[in-house]
Amino acid sequence: MAPPPPFTVEQWMDKYETTAKYNIAETCCASISIEELVSLSENKDVQASDLIDLSAIQHYGEIRGSTPLRNNLSRLYSSKVGTPLPPDNILITPGAIAANFLVFYALLKPGDHVICHYPTYQQLYSVPASLGAEVDLWKSKLENKWLPDFEELEAMIKDNTKLIILNNPQNPTGQILPKPLLQKIIDLASTKNIPILSDEVYRPLFHNITPIDSTFPPSILSMGYKNTIATGSLSKAYSLAGLRVGWLASRNPDLIERCANARDYTTISVSQIDQQIAAFALGPETLHALLGRNIQLAKANLELLDRFVVKHDEYCSWTRPVAGTTAFVKFEREGRAVDAKAFCEALQETTGVMFLPGDVGFGAEWKGYVRIGFVNRTEVVREGLEEVRKFMRREFDEVPLCE
Repeated sequence: MAPPPPFTVEQWMDKYETTAKYNIAETCCASISIEELVSLSENKDVQASDLIDLSAIQHYGEIRGSTPLRNNLSRLYSSKVGTPLPPDNILITPGAIAANFLVFYALLKPGDHVICHYPTYQQLYSVPASLGAEVDLWKSKLENKWLPDFEELEAMIKDNTKLIILNNPQNPTGQILPKPLLQKIIDLASTKNIPILSDEVYRPLFHNITPIDSTFPPSILSMGYKNTIATGSLSKAYSLAGLRVGWLASRNPDLIERCANARDYTTISVSQIDQQIAAFALGPETLHALLGRNIQLAKANLELLDRFVVKHDEYCSWTRPVAGTTAFVKFEREGRAVDAKAFCEALQETTGVMFLPGDVGFGAEWKGYVRIGFVNRTEVVREGLEEVRKFMRREFDEVPLCE
């Protein structure tokens, strides 16, 4: 087994985000403090200091995750008409990145075949490859509003296909795999008994589609197929990346046990203090206000970004996102893609605005694309896009074009 290649998204973020004046490459909804979190709660008697039991002994705690936190997640994954998801079918991890890794480590071995929805977060295809799996990329189609072709997925299935990996909503495009397509994926996987991992870290941040829409995608755990795993975290839709709390959940206890066994080799448990705050954030008195705040941020900021793209439509093109926190925008000049890396470097040096070049973060084929994280605080997005507007007028003609 070979080590994974450099994690280019994280390396770019690590290099540039601490010096950015306007970070609109970040994929988290605008982060909040514990005091801000408490202010969102319907329980106005709670103080920030109440979230942590200072008298509690700081041992490992419940290895699989605290009971209050898993109970709240169980409630979120249990549909009103379906079978409740038992708390024992949830494992708490240090972020969704650890949850995804556990799934790969537990389920895959050299020679296995994996199919991964693409473009997406590099971990989802590079880690399986590093474990010796053969990885095929199921590519979204720009010409079809980033929907992948189901017939291509069917053709990819092999006798040794051991996992299908989805990212829904999708990073970086902000698009969804709609419910009818999800059902077809489920039907296909179930006939072959192939597990599905759905990275749902941007769920439930839907800002241009509602649950009454026939295409609205439920969690993979609500689709009636037992061999599914969903991963999530407090980082993206819930504005609490600093807690480092994520999870994986499945309706198949055997899959949970396999991941729990693998977990013993990686992470014993997650901080008790972090889990106490996480349980409060996902509790019924806080959750709806927190998510409502972030959906409103997404809607307001997306309008700002939409106006920017329309104003610069000679140079910019995109498919407007319907969910999540990211947009994938292509910049061109004279009919040719700009060098996105050079563009992003010049933009940040000149204006302090941070974008992520698509060919750095998601593969060499995405020339001219940049990922924009538009759910920072509205004033950051507004002021940052104004600086980009000035750059487009004064310096954009100097950005090199791709060969």
